[in-house]
Amino acid sequence: QVQLVESGGGLVQAGGSLRLSCAASGRTFDSYTMGWFRQAPGKEREFVATITSSGRNTYYTDSVKGRFTISRDNAKNTVYLQMNGLKPEDTAVYYCAQPKWPVMTSRRASDFGSWGQGTQVTVSS
Repeated sequence: QVQLVESGGGLVQAGGSLRLSCAASGRTFDSYTMGWFRQAPGKEREFVATITSSGRNTYYTDSVKGRFTISRDNAKNTVYLQMNGLKPEDTAVYYCAQPKWPVMTSRRASDFGSWGQGTQVTVSS
C-alpha cells in the first residue's frame, strides 16, 4: 500500500496562489495515474485533476481549468497541484489519491484506493 503525504496548504487571499505537493512512498509510483480531490464542509469529495503516469495527459474539472495545473516528478515520487487565481469557493481540504489500478483515469473517488491525510486550503474574500 502506498503512503501519500500532502503539504502546501494554507490561508490565501482571493486571487492568490498556492502549490500543493504530495509525496508518495513505494517503488511503483511512476506506473500509476495520480489524482487530486477536494472536500468542502458539508459537501461530497469532488474530483479536481488527474495526471497519467508519464505526465503526458492531464484532466481537470471545469471549475479549475485555466487556473490549476497538475504535474509530477517521478524521480521524486511527487505530484503537484499549482493553484492560481484562487477563489473563496476553492476553500476545501485537498487530498492526493492513487487509483486502485495503475492506468485508471477515473474521476470517481470510489475508484481511488489510497489517500493522503489532506491539506487545508482556505481562500478569503
